Formats: sequence, C-alpha cells, structure tokens
Amino acid sequence: MLEMLAGLLVALAALAVVLEPLLRPGPAPGVTPAGPDESDLVDVRDLDSPKVQALIALREIDFDRATGKLSDEDYATLKTKYEAAALAAIRAEEAVAGAGEAAGVAEAAGAVAASVSSAAPRVVAPVKGGNGARRVVCPTCGPRPETAPIFCSTCGASLVVRGGGPRCRHCGAGLNDSARFCAECGGAVQAGGAGA
Repeated sequence: MLEMLAGLLVALAALAVVLEPLLRPGPAPGVTPAGPDESDLVDVRDLDSPKVQALIALREIDFDRATGKLSDEDYATLKTKYEAAALAAIRAEEAVAGAGEAAGVAEAAGAVAASVSSAAPRVVAPVKGGNGARRVVCPTCGPRPETAPIFCSTCGASLVVRGGGPRCRHCGAGLNDSARFCAECGGAVQAGGAGA
C-alpha cells in the first residue's frame, strides 16, 4: 500500500512538471520574448509596392555582395539603379499621400511603375564573364551561376532577352523564320514562326 501511494505521488509530480508550461500564462521566467521577426516588419499587403520591391532588391544585392556572388562593379551598378528606384518610389508615395486626389494617385502610380521598370528592367542580356563565358544577370537576384538559364532559379523571372522576331512560346528563345522546332527547348513551332 505504501509503495502504491509513493508511486502515485511520483506520477502526480511528473504530470505537474510536464503540464506546468502549458498551464502558465505568459513567457517562462528568465526567458526574454523574441524581438520582431524580419517578416513582421513588412506589411504583406505592400509586397507589390515599388518601394518595397526596390528596398528588398537593395537588401538582396547587399547580401549577394557579402556572400561573394556579386562583384564590386556589378554591386555599384545595381545599387545605383535600385537606390534611384527606391527614391522615386518613396517620393511618389509621399506625393500620393499629399495629393489625395484620384488623378494624382493614378499619375504617381504610373510614374513609379515607369521609374522602377526603367531602373530595373525584367529583361536582361547575357554579359561576358571574366573568363569570356556568357553569364546571365537577373535584375532582381544578380548574376546566375547556371550555364544558360531561361528563368532565374531564385525568383523565377524570365532571363530571355526580348526583342524583334518570332519567339518560342515555351521558353521565349528567338526562332529562325524557317525553324520547325525551338533550338533551346525542342518545342514544336507553329507554321507562322511563333512557338506552338
């Protein structure tokens, strides 16, 4: 009988130790609550805002330079472009906040879209690397390590240069007028020259 009572007391003590954190309101003593997470600092409703996009791009190129993915020349070029885009977006948002008119909002939004698209175009041309090999540079993520990427492996942006002439609808590569298949992806080409 005495052993049973001792076992019951040990079981109740173990149960109390296990359930104590669940029943106590608030953080444990001696534990400081974590500071705001980086994701808490960004309003998810503003992720499409040109200002947020430009500021995220600035942070990304800083990280890419720190990890050695981005050369100093590329960093300086991209930083200048993204700083200009961020400043234009911030000024446009301030103008929108000050104006408060529907016409002013539409005009400022158009100006921001134009300044960001001109500062960081989505279509990029391959550039020569240091060893003479062709490297592709994503406007958001910087130089890509892949041999001949069609899309950025990080953000998914198309890395195919847009220009005149027919294009494959599968990969966006340029097509010859007489081509029946795309030389890049092997996709069938329609009779008119556009990708099938």
